[in-house]
Amino acid sequence: MKKIVLVSLMAALGAIGFFAAAGIGRSAGQANATVSLRKTALGSVLVNSRGHTLYLFGKDRNGKSACAGSCASFWPPLIVHGKPAAGSNVNASMLGTTKRADGSLQVTYKKHPLYTFALDKRPGQVKGEGQLAFGAKWYALSARGRAVLKAPAANPTTSTTTSTACYYPPC
Repeated sequence: MKKIVLVSLMAALGAIGFFAAAGIGRSAGQANATVSLRKTALGSVLVNSRGHTLYLFGKDRNGKSACAGSCASFWPPLIVHGKPAAGSNVNASMLGTTKRADGSLQVTYKKHPLYTFALDKRPGQVKGEGQLAFGAKWYALSARGRAVLKAPAANPTTSTTTSTACYYPPC
């Protein structure tokens, strides 16, 4: 019994430490959200006004978010209080909003609700690309509103081992 309590306590403290270290408490809401393009390791992708990569969630349907609760802690939705703005090379007619379950307005692009990733700490990072979490994969978006798929590195003369990192539970 003591082991179960100790393991539970350690798990809770680990989760608290992760949330503090990952900066989960930062606000995803912006008075005037601007969606722009930025060059990253994946090529040009949509970013928020701070230059952080914007992602789509493969589980979202019909322009509605399927990410709430702990999902939204790891993948903060891009919330707007007003109308989103298009930066250069972003099609303003593809921008919109969708109402979330809590009543807030989430920015959409080509009807994809937009999210950041809690572990993308600096502008241009793409740590969330291709991650499988909360029931589907996550992808950065192109200016055309399509998932940016990371091309696998091909080297016909050598074999390589590929590892997919996992940054959040339940990995």
